[in-house]
Amino acid sequence: MRSPWALVAGFALVHAWLVFDALTWGYRISGDVQLYRVWARTGWDRGIWPVLDYDWVYPVGALVPISAPGFLGTSFGAYYAQFLVLVVALNAVALWFLARLPGRGRVAAWWWLAFLVALGPIFLGRLDGVAAALLVIALAVAVRRPAVATAIATFGAWVKIAPGAVVVALLTTARRPWRTVVLPGAAVSAVVVALALAGGAGKRVLGVFGTQDARSLQSESVFATPFSVLRLFDPRFRVWMNPDIRTLEIYGPGTAVTGRLLDVLLPVAVLAIAALSWWAVRRRPEVRTDVFLLSVTALLLSLIVFNKVGSPQFVAWIGPPVAVAIALAGRGARSVWSAPALAVLGTAGLTQLLYPVAYDQFMVGEPWIVLVAAVRNLALVVLLVGAVVQLVRLGRGARHPAPGRAQPVT
Repeated sequence: MRSPWALVAGFALVHAWLVFDALTWGYRISGDVQLYRVWARTGWDRGIWPVLDYDWVYPVGALVPISAPGFLGTSFGAYYAQFLVLVVALNAVALWFLARLPGRGRVAAWWWLAFLVALGPIFLGRLDGVAAALLVIALAVAVRRPAVATAIATFGAWVKIAPGAVVVALLTTARRPWRTVVLPGAAVSAVVVALALAGGAGKRVLGVFGTQDARSLQSESVFATPFSVLRLFDPRFRVWMNPDIRTLEIYGPGTAVTGRLLDVLLPVAVLAIAALSWWAVRRRPEVRTDVFLLSVTALLLSLIVFNKVGSPQFVAWIGPPVAVAIALAGRGARSVWSAPALAVLGTAGLTQLLYPVAYDQFMVGEPWIVLVAAVRNLALVVLLVGAVVQLVRLGRGARHPAPGRAQPVT
């Protein structure tokens, strides 16, 4: 297992299986890719691009991974093949960065492959696969070169918001945040915005935020769990497929209020975790890297737990910080990450069972899969609470040695 060739073989086998599984599930995995292809084809063939010409549900940077697979052809077969190649290639780079980390880099790389098997083919069929690979790369680089990590994560946030968690965590834990976080992050954002404005985006460059506010409570989301369980007993609660964005939403007494509440709770949770990590690292700067990794984990979990859009592929976000932590954690700190690493694998497995395996049953409200979804969501809450508790313990000076060979972010 220590041989690099064994890891290469493992990567090839895992991704061959994921591609085969994705093709086997057909539209259930490729449905979003078909939508990406429509946007890319309209752009390449007619010069009409999302954000530049009309409102979009993604940040403007997502144009890069969505339009690039249409370069060699916009038929669905050609586009899908190119999209799969893009995600697999990015993940190969991510695995290379993981394996090269000091400490237990190869162990972390094997864990990442196990995580992908547990999560299943949805990783390949959504933009979240791109975001997760960028998260791995940014986190692997962050300890030594936080400015480079900030640039990667900032671009990632312009593709899908989640990699912005790395930027927030670096901002609160870096020794010189102005030079290593603010300036590179601002530079990348300035380039992205300038290019979008030059392309005619206008105020649509930030339109993604208004689009998300208009969405309803998704039935798989964490805060939808009580309503999803109640639909087993109360006919007032029902699910409905939103055809415009192809998500399953739940309606009934209290669902609309909960969705509006989450619009407030999500940014509050992010600010609270950022403040907690800032406090912890200033009380104990010797565990800066541990605080950084815990902060990223907690931030990404908060983006899932307090999100009214609870798409299953979001679970791909929490694998990267756990994988990097497995590599960098010193001997005394490994026990802190052992249970979460197993729990994240289990959560990913439950997510695959929910989607794509039993999504039809979930849609019609079969009790067993509704309860499985509830357990999966409870696990996400427990993971979030655990990450926050560990941050508090670090700040208070609980015994938790700093990473062995990893140096604090600078």
